Amino acid sequence: MEKEIAEIRNAIRDIPNFPKPGIIFKDITPLLGNGPLFRKTIDVLADRYRNQSVDMVLGIESRGFIIGSALAYRLGAGFCIVRKPGKLPYETHRASYELEYGSDTLEVHRDALRPRARVLIADDLIATGGTAAAAIELVSKLGGEVVECAFVIELAFLKGREKLKPCGVYSILQYDSE
Repeated sequence: MEKEIAEIRNAIRDIPNFPKPGIIFKDITPLLGNGPLFRKTIDVLADRYRNQSVDMVLGIESRGFIIGSALAYRLGAGFCIVRKPGKLPYETHRASYELEYGSDTLEVHRDALRPRARVLIADDLIATGGTAAAAIELVSKLGGEVVECAFVIELAFLKGREKLKPCGVYSILQYDSE
């Protein structure tokens, strides 16, 4: 698996000063554009959860939709989405979270999960953990149980996984500095 992880890491492109000065954006589009490597990425994640009875994968807007839907397909699980306010057409639950300079909100349909559903939260990247923590809160409001939070990339130096306790966190790639 070390070879696959090295290939995945090599496909991530750094974009300096995006979306604002001082940020190094981890661009996954080269990874997504390489079919065999994208499949390996999803396989690495799916292998981890294959025997964990995942009922539903929850994808966080927007790149989490890509990772989460492919992972749900691979696991034979359902897929639900968490979006920014006003994007879902049915009744929703909301959860707000803090950003470096303000706050934001996520929503999920009120009927997205059945009670006690085992949910895997998926996204492309974990930074400070606020978005994933809001997703965990939404799963809880719906009566679901979070199996774990799965990411392709973890910016470990931002300590986002600490906000997600007691839920487990798995990431394929970890970056210990910018």
